[in-house]
Amino acid sequence: MTVHFIGAGPGAPDLLTLRGRDLIAASPVCLYAGSLIPPELLGHCPPGARIVNTAPLDLDAIMADIAAAHALGQDVARLHSGDLSIWSAMGEQLRRLRAMGIPFTITPGVPAFAAAAAALEAELTLPQLSQSLILTRTPGRASAMPTTESLANFAVTRATLAIHLSIHNLARVVADLTPAYGADCPVAVVWRASWPDQRIVRATLATIEAAVAGGMERTALILVGRVLEAQHFAESSLYAHGYDRRFRPQSAMSRFVEPSA
Repeated sequence: MTVHFIGAGPGAPDLLTLRGRDLIAASPVCLYAGSLIPPELLGHCPPGARIVNTAPLDLDAIMADIAAAHALGQDVARLHSGDLSIWSAMGEQLRRLRAMGIPFTITPGVPAFAAAAAALEAELTLPQLSQSLILTRTPGRASAMPTTESLANFAVTRATLAIHLSIHNLARVVADLTPAYGADCPVAVVWRASWPDQRIVRATLATIEAAVAGGMERTALILVGRVLEAQHFAESSLYAHGYDRRFRPQSAMSRFVEPSA
């Protein structure tokens, strides 16, 4: 018996990985976060599967369901939205599974920030503008933030920011970022990225609060950075004419050309 943690992607049913789909289809038990997982994904469950919405359950109840499946020798597909590596609460479940001696696997999923970037038709790292992407959030009821991980501290880098779980703190986001990024810095808020009812609001730090005006909540992602509206930026050296690289040596003297025997 194995518990398969599966990143179910940002919302669009066809953004589930093939591995995730096949694991769901092979597992007689499916535990899913009902508030965030599209119901179409449950169609991959095998006939007669026991399907449990974990949204109203606490951690003890979730682990009890897994323990019951373990006793019956039944594999479990454990579905979380987006990717499991960030804000999934997977870590606490893995800790308990290790203590219980129950094996598990982890299958990554498409993260929300990637779906939001696709919706915006944006590359989040552009030469000479930003080569870093910071994934962060603001303090909330479920989790406090370490004191060193404040938006003001991250703002010093002027890197592209993907701020999750924070639309309710939009005023604070604006106040913390404006001194470093400038009031004219582009901002995009993407609500339910890749879902059929996806919405996008583009503005600046100075105007984003009025542009959103309470129209988005919970699953909105805030993206901040000059890359969001950049048209004049340097091209990457990777494809530049004359750039010497392993798969495109520029001369017989290139260090990537192997000497002939």
